[in-house]
Amino acid sequence: MSRIPDTQMTPDGPAYEGRLLDRADEPVVDQGAPFDIRTLVSRRGILGLVALGAGAVTLAACTPAATGTTSASTAPTTLTPTPTASATPSASATSAAVALPAGEIPDETAGPYPGDGSNGPDILEQSGIVRGDLRTSLDGGITADGVPMTLNLTIFDAAGGDAPFVGAAVYVWHCDAEGRYSMYSSGVENETFLRGVQVVGADGVVSFTSIFPACYDGRWPHIHFEVYPNVDAITDASNAIATSQVALPHAACDVVYADARYPSSAANLARVSLDSDNVFGDDGGALELATTAGDNTAGWTVALGVRVDTTTTPTAGAMPGGRG
Repeated sequence: MSRIPDTQMTPDGPAYEGRLLDRADEPVVDQGAPFDIRTLVSRRGILGLVALGAGAVTLAACTPAATGTTSASTAPTTLTPTPTASATPSASATSAAVALPAGEIPDETAGPYPGDGSNGPDILEQSGIVRGDLRTSLDGGITADGVPMTLNLTIFDAAGGDAPFVGAAVYVWHCDAEGRYSMYSSGVENETFLRGVQVVGADGVVSFTSIFPACYDGRWPHIHFEVYPNVDAITDASNAIATSQVALPHAACDVVYADARYPSSAANLARVSLDSDNVFGDDGGALELATTAGDNTAGWTVALGVRVDTTTTPTAGAMPGGRG
């Protein structure tokens, strides 16, 4: 039989480990859940302090001694996107550091399928739109199938000294492996997959778990995005301070489109180039061409640095229509 803990008598009544008993006439083991929780929290706090002290000693032992060499913290910095925790892509698809872009991200059309309310359908007022995993519809409908992809966008505030644009909200959308856009294309008008919003953190990065988009006829493979000053502004598309697109590299597309889930993409890609594309053709997507790493099994990481200048007037907008 386990021993019943001892109590101490104080001027205010019986106590255990310095805490007055809730039920003075009952033993410690019968004090009830609130008293037990306070006891557990108290013990964890003491153990935490002990662990913290041990950790500090270990850290001190592992820290290199000061030398006359330049510290890493004084070197020029680039921001390294860190994918959100997800089953896919795996750690083997980690992206490289993203350097500061040479100029402001070009304004591009939001296209006919924005879903931002500018031409009818509006997902940005729906609950759950702020999310990292875009593969499912908000109401649990169809889950988009395709080669896994993590998209990392690093948002720089040009008007703020090119610091990370902390607090800005980024809305991303793109087509599925068959070239369909949820909310618009035939058969998926009532779906909301491959659309979502993330808020820029202290590292400047927004990260989305998705699938690699298809190449449909007439367009270079791409991902749409809008940048808003904050998450409260996303319910009105006119609040967007930048609207642009991510161009996907040819080499990665060639590998992805060998997958059977992309039935028409390889043929469509063969008929278009960055220079002939009606969006990226002005400069070959110089500031919009992403870097990629990965493979079709582990998944791909797509990364782009996006420099947003709030002192310039946005010129992009949605195309009329919106029929799939």
